[in-house]
Amino acid sequence: MKTGLKSLSILLVLIFFHAISYAQDVLKFVNPNIGTAHSRWFFYTPAAVPYGMAKLAPSTNGSYGNLQGWEAVGYDTRHTSIEGFVHFHEWQVGGISFMPTAGRLKTVPGALEKPGSGYRSGFSRENEFASPGYYSVILDDFKIKAELTATKRVGFHRYTFPKSDSSRIILSIGNVQGESGPVTDASVEMIDDTHFQGYVITYPKYVKTYDEGGRVAMYFFGELNKKPFTVGALAKDAAVANQRSSKGIGAGLYLGYKTAEKESIEIKVGLSYTSVANAKLNLKTEAEHLAFATAKAAAQREWSIALNKLKVSTKNVAAKTKFYTGLYHALLGRGIASDVNGNFPRHDGTIGQLPKDAKGKFSYNFMNTDAIWGGFWNITQLWALSYPTHYSDFVHTQLEIYKERGWFGDGIANSNFVSGVGTNFVGLAIAGAYQAGIRDYDLNLAYEAVKGNELGYQNRLVGSGKMDTKSFITKGYVPYLDADKTDSTGSHFSGSHTLEYSYSAFAAAQFAKRLGKTADYQKMIQLSDGWKNIFDKTLKLVRPKMEDGTFINKFDPLEAWRGFQEGNATQYTFYVPQNPKSLINEIGEKTFNNRLNEIFETSRKNAFGGGKTIDAFAGIQSLYNHGNQPNLHISWLFNYSSSPWLTQKWTRAICDEFYGTESIHGYGYGQDEDQGQLGSWYVMSSLGLFDVKGLTDFRPTLQIGSPVFDQSIITLGNGKLLTIKAENNSNENVFVQSASWNGKVLNQAWLYRDQLMQGGTLTLKMGSKPNKNWGVKLPPPSVQ
Repeated sequence: MKTGLKSLSILLVLIFFHAISYAQDVLKFVNPNIGTAHSRWFFYTPAAVPYGMAKLAPSTNGSYGNLQGWEAVGYDTRHTSIEGFVHFHEWQVGGISFMPTAGRLKTVPGALEKPGSGYRSGFSRENEFASPGYYSVILDDFKIKAELTATKRVGFHRYTFPKSDSSRIILSIGNVQGESGPVTDASVEMIDDTHFQGYVITYPKYVKTYDEGGRVAMYFFGELNKKPFTVGALAKDAAVANQRSSKGIGAGLYLGYKTAEKESIEIKVGLSYTSVANAKLNLKTEAEHLAFATAKAAAQREWSIALNKLKVSTKNVAAKTKFYTGLYHALLGRGIASDVNGNFPRHDGTIGQLPKDAKGKFSYNFMNTDAIWGGFWNITQLWALSYPTHYSDFVHTQLEIYKERGWFGDGIANSNFVSGVGTNFVGLAIAGAYQAGIRDYDLNLAYEAVKGNELGYQNRLVGSGKMDTKSFITKGYVPYLDADKTDSTGSHFSGSHTLEYSYSAFAAAQFAKRLGKTADYQKMIQLSDGWKNIFDKTLKLVRPKMEDGTFINKFDPLEAWRGFQEGNATQYTFYVPQNPKSLINEIGEKTFNNRLNEIFETSRKNAFGGGKTIDAFAGIQSLYNHGNQPNLHISWLFNYSSSPWLTQKWTRAICDEFYGTESIHGYGYGQDEDQGQLGSWYVMSSLGLFDVKGLTDFRPTLQIGSPVFDQSIITLGNGKLLTIKAENNSNENVFVQSASWNGKVLNQAWLYRDQLMQGGTLTLKMGSKPNKNWGVKLPPPSVQ
């Protein structure tokens, strides 16, 4: 009996260490430093857990803010100094920076180009380490090692000091951080020897533009593991010794310590968007008994569990690194905004309350989120595949917004509208969730809101976008306005709006059809053909129209920003995902394939984007721009045009060449990774699965491409397993020769999504030359 127990114990130990080893194996393929040149505020936040509120990260220039509210700011691999470690990183949300220092007191971060002008410190990338859930760096100016980790709502710092009588921690509270916009109020105070609390209230650029009068409030409650020997206050550029509180713009504290060699000081900071009391409760609930080391281990364990839902096998280390880094970014963005007690911030300044389920747990989380513009071609597909609870959180969040405001908001910052692009795809995303089987919400309320998003225009709030809905419904297209504006008569972005509203009307129509709303279906399915009203049959391109129905003159198909949001007519002509076959017929199948193939041949020379130009909009005047949302479905359209082998060729090439493993060449060259969208595209396309229609069809399909990996084992959201095998796979063997689904011959380049979600094995035999007969006879359905 003892021998049996001993054997069992040994077996359990071996299993445990095998699990730990496998988890570490996955984490080592995540490189958060990929793409950190010209990266957005919320991009580089390694000290966080999936969908966390606490997203801690080093800042190289976050105190600079940004004029337009969206530009790259926060951390840039081209910078060589760090000014602090910031707790909040979301779209339009940023604040609360800490910085350990030593020597003479300096009260401002100083300038990047002027070393010594403030308390920022130089550092070497050789002494910097980032992985999911943990970050560390040595601050060369002070010989201090800084480490960061987090739980969902609590940030952890560990600063290891040299021997010094002038060690110090700066708490910068009342200052601009990243996209936060101007600070309108702030406060920080020591409430006893080892605890501090406070808040900062900001007025972000996009709140001012789309939800004037709104504010973003951030609260904190912190705990030190050692009492400081001195405390002083900061106010703008001044310092006041022996003062334990500070209030207003520029508010902050400095905590002085006498440290022994390699003495560590740890800080735990509870965060909240609703109150100091809830920040304290979040700290107590999540971290009362956690020290830094145990918090770090827990964060890495949480990442391992999340990342291991998708297991890929390949000898191609670069591909595996791109995959898990992309998945990491997808799971990092769009963090929760609700507290452990279910409180969440409402636009009017009051506090909302989440409901509990039958087991006494909160039914969902409330979120802060960037726009879902283009998200249906990446992140919602990933959520629906393996992370449906987050898709559910997104839907519930938007329904909470609808209940309070009467309209959806595209981007959300503490219940404020922060649209970003002045349009709104929330209804489409919710319709997609419904068609994907995510239905744990009030369906009548959801349908009412989705329908209103497509057809409603009276008293429409600016922040809900689509201010030109009336013109689209009345005329079947949005008229072009020369002025850079959007109102009930039309829009300067009339071409892209017409295409977008046609697509979202289709999604709402399919939702109506599912619910038996026949009249609504007929009205919205008719609107989904609106794109035909701006299709120039002579040029075989979409072309904006004036109010009188004539096409705009001086038309240049590559001109960006005239009629098209963040793109041009050449790119947007392919924006008919709701009915690809109809577009193909309008252009002519041979012409369609030749044109699109030539576009990719040419675009390959520019890395499928803006070449090596480091700018978010580098590719918007190109033929194709993978660095921005409107283009992300285009490479998959060949499945609908009798040439699936070209989808295989070009999706594989984009995975190999647009995506990189370097700090500058990561997501293109300094292009725009909106809270996990480009990373999600890589994940889905490298698995060889994608839906051009963004899950909005009456019965969604998933189209098949060219898997990058020899084998992928996907834990689906329902717990079942989907295995994808690519036999004879290599960098050259990118073309599908034949396929089978659960052992039966598969001659089509698609499957119904509900079939795949039952689990099973998709086997693809790969080769170096295209099989131009496979997948041709029965294309994915364009009309259901």
